[in-house]
Formats: sequence, structure tokens, C-alpha cells
Amino acid sequence: MELLFLGTSAGVPTRTRNVTSILLDLQHPTRGGLWMFDCGEGTQHQLLQTASHPGKLDKIFITHLHGDHLFGLPGLLCSRSMAGNLHPLTIYGPPGIREFVETSLRISGSWTDYPLEIVEISAGVVFSDDAWTVTAAALNHPVECYGYRIEEQDKPGALDGTALIAAGVPFGPLFQQLKRGERITLDDGRTIDGADYLSPPRPGKKLAIFGDTAPCENALALARGVDLLVHEATLESAMEEKANSRGHSSTRQAAMLAREAQVKKLVITHVSSRYDAGGCAMLLAECRALFADSELAEDFAVVRV
Repeated sequence: MELLFLGTSAGVPTRTRNVTSILLDLQHPTRGGLWMFDCGEGTQHQLLQTASHPGKLDKIFITHLHGDHLFGLPGLLCSRSMAGNLHPLTIYGPPGIREFVETSLRISGSWTDYPLEIVEISAGVVFSDDAWTVTAAALNHPVECYGYRIEEQDKPGALDGTALIAAGVPFGPLFQQLKRGERITLDDGRTIDGADYLSPPRPGKKLAIFGDTAPCENALALARGVDLLVHEATLESAMEEKANSRGHSSTRQAAMLAREAQVKKLVITHVSSRYDAGGCAMLLAECRALFADSELAEDFAVVRV
């Protein structure tokens, strides 16, 4: 998996940072998959600076209905339609997301030519198939706001082909059945159980992408043990009280959560426009003092999971 940050500013864009949006490229070997998390104003312009195409989007997950996370959505939906793309798209978001999208399209005389599904979510599993599960939980913000935990299903263990050949199993289609953990019967009457020749399953990747939030228990639960946590850090530690009063977190709080949740890597984003390059370096230093494997996202930064 690979994350591409399209916007990393809090509230308003700056000369170097657009407002919030993140692309997740699942890089699945057979089905691909391109998901977006939040769609602040100007997101489609940011996409033009990348190799990613909006027509390839499968899903858009909106964390909450504040404009810096949402106002780019109508334009993106319309441009995608005018390009003649017919690939289906599903939007997930809090109650109100349907009204926002449908009203924006209706009063502007716009439409989508592709199948568009809008799912208004609540806490719990919001999407699941044989490869991925996405779980949402409410965070601590003045409006209804969610964080998302994305979990890849565990991958089957490796098949010990050498041992199978030594046991008299001919190489070929039978190996595929055994790889799936099935049992087969050989011509000589012996039964071979694939589970006996598989190594333990390989854990799938896990990541958590948060909307805006002050510290809360749900944040800890969503982040527990993930390979990568994307967490807002709007203000420095000295301004923690101000950050919390507005439903945001400080650098210290983001780093402390990462440490307590035992995540492997923390990426902070949603940086206040008050910080220039030197200020951003200070924010990152505050995080690294408490959680060494911390990074501060920049627009167009790519992070592999």
C-alpha cells in the first residue's frame, strides 16, 4: 500500500500546503484499488500534479463535514463525469453527506454519468470484502467526525513445495488446492492436508487515518498496533489547551497516542497555517522527542505501508 498526501494544511490552504486530502493506493495484485480520504477545496487541482487519475477512484471516505475536508468533492465528482468515466464510485461519510452531495449537484445543474453510491456511516464496520475491512469510530470534534482503520486480510502462508514433492505429490493443479488449505487424495489413496504444508499466515497491513480530533479513547482503539497512523497535529505542545478547545490535538498528544497504541510509524498532518518551514521542523521535533518514528507530511509526499 502507498499513501499520497494531496493536502496537509489545517483550515485554510497556504502557499505550500493545500487543505486535507489523502490518496491510498491499495496496489492489490489483481484488483488495484484507489481510495481517497477527505476532499478539501482544490483537491482535483492537486491530483493534476500527480500520476493518479480521478477516474480510477473506487471509494472516497469523508471524516466530517467541515469545509476544509469536503468542499472539493462536488467539483471532483463533476469533472470525473465530464471526462466520460463510467467506473463506479462509492462515498462514505457522516450523516449529511448525502444531502451535501445531492444538493450541490442539483442546484448547480450537475450530474454524474457513472454509478454513484453514497453511504452514511455510523461507528463499526463500514466496508468489508475478501481483501480489506474498514472500520470507523467517532472522534472528539465539534461536529460528528470519524477516524478510519483499514485492515488488509491476512495472507496465506507459503506452501512447502519441496516437502510435497518428497511426499509424492505431483507438481501442478493439486498444489493450488493445497495452497488454499484444502485436502486432496492421491492415486495411491493417501490423503494430504494442505494445512500441514503451509507456513503460518502472514499478517495483513493495518493503518489508521484520522479526521480532526482532540484526544479520546476511540482514537486509541482505532490506532492500536497499526503499521501506520495518520494523525492531525494542528498546534505545538505549548498551545495544547487552545488545540483541544477546538477539537484538535497537539504534537505531544499525537506522539503520546502513537506510543501508547504501539504503532510502527506516525505521520502528522493538518498543520496550522501559522507555521512556516522552521515552525514545521519544530512540530516534528516535538513529536520525535516522544515517538522517534514520526514524520510530518508535506503535500505530494508518498509514504509506503
